[in-house]
Amino acid sequence: MLDQQSDVAAALARARATLQRRPASGLHDDAPATACWQGGCRVTARHANGTEVASDMPAELGGGGALVTPGWLFRAGLASCATTSIVLTAASEGVVLTALEVRACSRSDTRGLLGMSEADGRPVSGGPSELRLQVRICAPGVAPQRLRALVAQGLRCSPVPNAVQQATGLALQIDIDPS
Repeated sequence: MLDQQSDVAAALARARATLQRRPASGLHDDAPATACWQGGCRVTARHANGTEVASDMPAELGGGGALVTPGWLFRAGLASCATTSIVLTAASEGVVLTALEVRACSRSDTRGLLGMSEADGRPVSGGPSELRLQVRICAPGVAPQRLRALVAQGLRCSPVPNAVQQATGLALQIDIDPS
């Protein structure tokens, strides 16, 4: 693992040097995720490189129940992005991790997904609430306060947690295909 972390640290140093020389090269469009309906509640999301991830809804909501839900994919992306950013921060600071696990948890109200309202008429939110990350980290010989600071720094630089914390706006474009 030490060799892998050294490789990551070296790659980050090269990227930083390049971006210091040419800051504009850091701005780029992210690879889009294209989701296509497959029937029922099943959806397949595709990356331009050919990777596909299928999702579905529980049987109680009309799905097959055998696949992960889009909400779980959101939490998986949040946890994966946070984990990656913490690893990058640790490598940059020369901290050798022996374990790292990030769990993304939330609480949701299915009434929001169904467009329902509270008794007083207020709409129920379709999004998750009480969103939280639980981090388990181990780096022998590194003080707990340094590990906490390392996690905090990693999360400050992490794109998906940042999008959630800063409530990134969502632009919408609708194209209607003729029947």
